Amino acid sequence: MIAKISAMLNNPRGRKLFDRLGPLAVMLLAAVARFYNLGYPRALVFDETYYVKDAWTLSHLGYESVWTAENAKFEAGDVSGFNQFASFVVHPPLGKWLIALGMNLFGAEHAFSWRVSTAVFGVLAVALLMLVAKLLLKSTLWSVVAGLLFAIDGHAIVMGRTGLLDNFLMFFVLLAFYFLLRDKTQVTADLSRRSEADPRFNGVIWRRPWLLAMGIALGAACGVKWSGIYFIAAFGLYLVISETLTRRRLRQPDWALAGLTGQSLVTFLLLVPVSFLAYLSTWTGWLITRGGYDRTWAEGPDRAFTGLLSWVPLNLQSLWHYHVDAYAFHVGLHTPHSYASSPLTWLYLLRPTSFYYQGVEYGKSGCEEVMGCSSAITALGNPLIWWGAATALLYLVYRWLRTRDSTIGLILLGIAAGYLPWMLYLNRTVFQFYAIAFEPWLILALVYALRHYLQLQRGFYWWRAARQIAFGLGAAVAISVFYYPIWSAISVPYWFWLSHMWLPTWI
Repeated sequence: MIAKISAMLNNPRGRKLFDRLGPLAVMLLAAVARFYNLGYPRALVFDETYYVKDAWTLSHLGYESVWTAENAKFEAGDVSGFNQFASFVVHPPLGKWLIALGMNLFGAEHAFSWRVSTAVFGVLAVALLMLVAKLLLKSTLWSVVAGLLFAIDGHAIVMGRTGLLDNFLMFFVLLAFYFLLRDKTQVTADLSRRSEADPRFNGVIWRRPWLLAMGIALGAACGVKWSGIYFIAAFGLYLVISETLTRRRLRQPDWALAGLTGQSLVTFLLLVPVSFLAYLSTWTGWLITRGGYDRTWAEGPDRAFTGLLSWVPLNLQSLWHYHVDAYAFHVGLHTPHSYASSPLTWLYLLRPTSFYYQGVEYGKSGCEEVMGCSSAITALGNPLIWWGAATALLYLVYRWLRTRDSTIGLILLGIAAGYLPWMLYLNRTVFQFYAIAFEPWLILALVYALRHYLQLQRGFYWWRAARQIAFGLGAAVAISVFYYPIWSAISVPYWFWLSHMWLPTWI
């Protein structure tokens, strides 16, 4: 099989066919994994009890309101059990607006509609990762491998099948990273061209449409969850350093001054205000209505800003106070939870989150197994992919320290932006599934390591390495097929469910 694939890729017509059909096949696989029986279970899974219901009231009132009806009524199709009183929610609105889009298109009484938006974004994220991998690795084959691993991983599948926010966050930060790569290419080309035309050139570059697009994407990410702000800081800092080093490589006069002062200021102006305005726009519903939580806070006695900030509109003053309240909630969240997990364990899947579990006894609801039956949704990644990626990450850190390879640096940048900030909150109640925000870069780390391993081989050893990689990919697919029932709530015998619990902490 390896020989046939190699022959096809070495043939111009075969390569062209693969370039077209390979990504499409991966996207089809991703779509099947995420859309199959998406409306089951007809129950609010884990935090869907907040986000799905909030999405519905948001689309009707412009803000999230209190539900008086029990979940059972909502799940049965009665979606009228809310009132006009504002609910205190601690995440921005954009992710819920996107969930509401699916609910309004397909009817809120259908569980499929609660999840269809996240499923669509999950499939688009697979396509986006392949575009990113193509830019980084300059290879359609390896970009397809990256897309395949992301398409079949259980963590990504579960997050793409539930009406939660984190899948949207992942998509927007990955989209921002794609724009970053395009901007970096454009700026490098512009600096090179201008330096060739005028060796004394040390001016700044203002025309940067990809940077503006990155700002919008990062503002959208923050509009889903505030953790998007870490990506703004990481990506912005990278651009400043990268542009400065490019100027030094081109031997521009005063390269440090031009890069660290002039161009960095322009980069800041093109990125941060755009991100802020994009983020603020996600609060439009709250701003133009008056019923939202804290919406009229600044209109109370002795609350409005005075002095230099007295010009700020009262609705924005109230929004600021809302943010203060929400931030206090986030930093003070220490409520014990049976599926909480330390960020230190995320890469090794030590405590995956159980989103849904229903046990059925023998003889009930069609269960014919003596030990009973189980239906589960567990946000558990494919162990081979995740443990392989964790190992690859260690290798990439080692290799980057030795070589300062820019491709490795970019992969580590995404992981650092999404993962390292959580080390500041080791005592906070957090969950394994938050790792979806940086999972695309873990996949890239694994693919980079596999490609590098193959590149080091020659002759017979190359063919042996290629067979090993092919076997590993086949094994990853087989494991995903084995685990898919506990990612998608398919009813299985209890003993079969238990056979998936390889570690005691997975139960």
